[in-house]
Amino acid sequence: MDPSDLRVELEGMYRASFGWALCCCHHQREEAEEVLQTTYLKVLDGRARFDGRSSLRTWFFGVIRRTADEQHRRQWLRGQLFERWIVCEPSAPPPAGPEALASAAESSRHLLQAVAELSKRQQQVLHLVFYQELTIEEASRVMEISLGTARTHFERGKHRLRQILAEREGRYEQR
Repeated sequence: MDPSDLRVELEGMYRASFGWALCCCHHQREEAEEVLQTTYLKVLDGRARFDGRSSLRTWFFGVIRRTADEQHRRQWLRGQLFERWIVCEPSAPPPAGPEALASAAESSRHLLQAVAELSKRQQQVLHLVFYQELTIEEASRVMEISLGTARTHFERGKHRLRQILAEREGRYEQR
């Protein structure tokens, strides 16, 4: 794909890409921004190349996921190496942005809490299918798991999410 065409396509996917980066970074906005910037750099400098074996979107989401995983490993390693020598101070809360305002709504908060109780793979496959509008097959390629495994996580994630929300709804009605 021509580099200028690639840039245009990537620009058109920015919102969806940022949403996926947020999911991969546990909804930490600054971390997601860094992951997405690093991903764009990988693509633009040629370290990540689109070979056409899948859709551009599926490939790019896979690069985002792998970049987020690399960043998490680096952060964990730094934490392990420097834990004895650095006193950790709590960081300042992130500035209120559109995501923070949306999650302030009661139903959004309950949904985010329920999703957080799912396994990481269930969270990721549900995000890719519902928010990024990928098929389960495309989600399996992004996550680098088999189609059967993706289907299992998708079905179990939906079932568990319904279960958690129903339990919470029952608790709120009892109050």
